[in-house]
Amino acid sequence: MSKAFASQADLADKKITFEQLSAHCWAYTAEGDPNSGVIIGDQYIMVSDATATPAMAQDLIAKIRTVSDKPIKYVLLTHYHAVRVLGASAYKAEGATEIIASRGTYELIVERGAQDMQSEMERFPRLFRGADSVPGLTWPTLVIGDGQPGRQGSLEVDLGGVKVQIWHPGQGHTRGDTIAWVEAEKVLFSGDLVEYEAGVYTGDAQLEEWPATLEALRALNAEFIVPGRGEAMKGNADVNKALDYTQRWVTTLFQAGKEAAAAGMDLKAAMAHTRKSMDPVFGHVFIYEHCLPFDVSRAYDEAQGIKNPRIWTAERDKEMWAALQS
Repeated sequence: MSKAFASQADLADKKITFEQLSAHCWAYTAEGDPNSGVIIGDQYIMVSDATATPAMAQDLIAKIRTVSDKPIKYVLLTHYHAVRVLGASAYKAEGATEIIASRGTYELIVERGAQDMQSEMERFPRLFRGADSVPGLTWPTLVIGDGQPGRQGSLEVDLGGVKVQIWHPGQGHTRGDTIAWVEAEKVLFSGDLVEYEAGVYTGDAQLEEWPATLEALRALNAEFIVPGRGEAMKGNADVNKALDYTQRWVTTLFQAGKEAAAAGMDLKAAMAHTRKSMDPVFGHVFIYEHCLPFDVSRAYDEAQGIKNPRIWTAERDKEMWAALQS
C-alpha cells in the first residue's frame, strides 16, 4: 500500500485540554482526537463518551478527580463506535452504575459491535493503548427511546444542582446518535454528530438525514458545544461555526457521491471525483486522509440506495484501502 493504513502511522500523542465551560460542564479535548464531556453535579458526575480503553480512561478520571470526588455514576454512549465506548468499564471503580445509550445504539452494538471493535483497533493503534484492559463489548444498562428522533422518550438525569437531558435528535454520524443537553447552562455534548477542524468520519453514516439533524441541534441555541473532535466552541456564533463546518463536509461529500454514482464511476474514480471538491476545503484537517476513503465508500453506497451502511470488518477495511491506493 502506498500510504500507511488508516491511522497506523499516527503515533504522536496529542495535547489534552480539560477546561471548564460553565458552572457544571467540562470539556476533555485532544487536538482532533476523540473528545469526552464531563458534567459535575453536587451528588453525581456524568461522562459523555468513555474513551477507547479502560487504560486510556484513567487520564480522564484523573482530570476529573482534580476537581471533584463525587461518584461518576453515569456514562453516556453518544453512539456505538469502539473508540468511544470500550473504556466504559473503568468507571465502575469510580461509582458508575448506569451506562446510557439510545435504542439505535443498542441495536448497532448487537448488529456490528464485535466487527467494529476489531476494525477500529487495527485502524487506531495509538488510541487503543491498553487494549488488553478491555473486557469485551460495552453494553448499556439503560436504553432510551424507541429509535425515532425527537425528545419523546428522552431521559432527564438530576446530578444534584444540574439536570441533563438526553435524547436521540436524529440520524447522522450513525442511526443511533445521542446528545446530552444542559439547558440551564446552554451546553451541548454532541458526540460525533458535530466536529470542528477535524475529519468527519461518515463510514457508518446516514448522510441524507444528517443535515436535518444538525438543524435540530442548531435550534437549541447552544452557547457551548463539546464536539466529537476539535476544540470546545464557546459562544453561539462559534457553535454555529462547528455546525456549519460539519454540514459543509457532509453535503459536499454526499453530493460528490451522488454525482459519481449517477455517472457510473467505480469506487476509485469516485474517490478522485470527490477529492476535487473536498481537498481544497478540508485537506488540511487532522485525520482527513484517514477518513476520506471510508467516507467516499459510504457516500457512494448511499447514493446507490444502500440505506443501512455495510458492516466494516478488519478485512473489508484493508481491501477497500488497497483498492483505492493501488
